[in-house]
Amino acid sequence: MYRMILFDFDGTLFDTGEGVTKSVRYAARAFGFPAEDLSELRCFVGPPLKDMFRKKFGVDEDTARAMVEKYRERYADVGLRECAPYPGILELAGRLRTAGKTVAVATGKPTVSANAILAAYGMEDRFDAVLGSEFDGTRSQKSEVVAELLSRFGATGAVMVGDRDNDVLGAGACNVPCIGVSWGYAEPGELEKAGAIRVVRDVMELERVLLG
Repeated sequence: MYRMILFDFDGTLFDTGEGVTKSVRYAARAFGFPAEDLSELRCFVGPPLKDMFRKKFGVDEDTARAMVEKYRERYADVGLRECAPYPGILELAGRLRTAGKTVAVATGKPTVSANAILAAYGMEDRFDAVLGSEFDGTRSQKSEVVAELLSRFGATGAVMVGDRDNDVLGAGACNVPCIGVSWGYAEPGELEKAGAIRVVRDVMELERVLLG
């Protein structure tokens, strides 16, 4: 029986793809990369941005860090609002808490950004905690976010719910199983390859699994 559910944010609770990919394109263009096709930037939704800028554009550490700062210029002003919750997922979070579960957000995006989006939808009270990275680089890896939440609430009965392999691997590094969701940004087979214990098709299936 699951006691604590940790939800990823991007691609799991909210579809943030538009804001993320357009902000990545904004940063890429500033550094001389055309990046015209937004579909090719879907890989940025979820994983640490600095790592993805290095991988996608072949830049060094300092350039990747500067590209993240440029990304944040647009995301803070515009991209933050270019998103929407997946149908039924926030309502599920409320039902899980009613059922006595501890429900938290474990995200790779900055904590302040996740809180701002939740507040814009009046949903900040759906979660016992919201935790992500910080602008100074603190908790830049998903495993660090998960570990901090486990230290607060305990590890017994914990499960991660996410849409990318970094969710599965970050949870696994803390000995926490991960349920994958099919509505996010994973490539075919990505979640299974990373070791997700199950991949659910919709919110109803996820609720059945989480409530046993």
